[in-house]
Amino acid sequence: MSPTPPGTAEFEAAVLAAAGAVPADDLRRLAAVIAGGESASDLAAFVDPVRSVAAERVLAAATAVPAAVAAAYLYGVAAGFAHQAARVRAELVWTGPLAFDVPVRATAQVLTGLIAQARRELILTTYAARPYEPLRRAITAALGRGVAVWVIVETLHGAGSAIQGDEPARAFADLPGVEVWGWSVGRRPEGAKMHAKIAVVDEEALLVGSANLTGSGIEHNIEAGVLVHGGTAARRAAEHLRALRRDGALVRI
Repeated sequence: MSPTPPGTAEFEAAVLAAAGAVPADDLRRLAAVIAGGESASDLAAFVDPVRSVAAERVLAAATAVPAAVAAAYLYGVAAGFAHQAARVRAELVWTGPLAFDVPVRATAQVLTGLIAQARRELILTTYAARPYEPLRRAITAALGRGVAVWVIVETLHGAGSAIQGDEPARAFADLPGVEVWGWSVGRRPEGAKMHAKIAVVDEEALLVGSANLTGSGIEHNIEAGVLVHGGTAARRAAEHLRALRRDGALVRI
């Protein structure tokens, strides 16, 4: 058996850490750089700080390993993560009374858990919003990790008389770093509401449900949702919302 090249363990650790932050396509690009098929300058597209740091650590650790071995290892890891990401897994999420012989996950647990997993981007959409401390703490922690957080809410103007009290946006007003957006009243049919309730994490996980971002919606009402991992649903949702923002249908609040 051939001896393991010095530095292999460090390289493998750097790759596995990067695999949690860098998409499979970018792992393949790193492999191409190591194999000599691309210039390291081509990695300038890694503008996201987390992805950029992870990529730099992989390239630095790769200098201690034969290039062919390092590239082959990266290609293998990329293929494995791509295969895993393609598997679609869905589970029921529930707020309200539980039947203890039917296993479902609580909305509060799932939502805060998803936010805790976010590494790059968190998108939340809701109709109504009220300050809810477990959600605020989870968002604050995500911001501290460098996660880009943006929330889409309805406005009192857009809701007409259907929402009373403070603007929903006020639920996030004192969380520095959170971008709050709304559906432009001038860009929607008369009487239409911003009614979607979803959470998108790193384009990898998508929670779609009926619960608003309020204590009642997350903990007390009867609400239902579906948590989807894998496939393309999370990425498509994020891309669609970004396109609405780009095209002016969504405006900053």
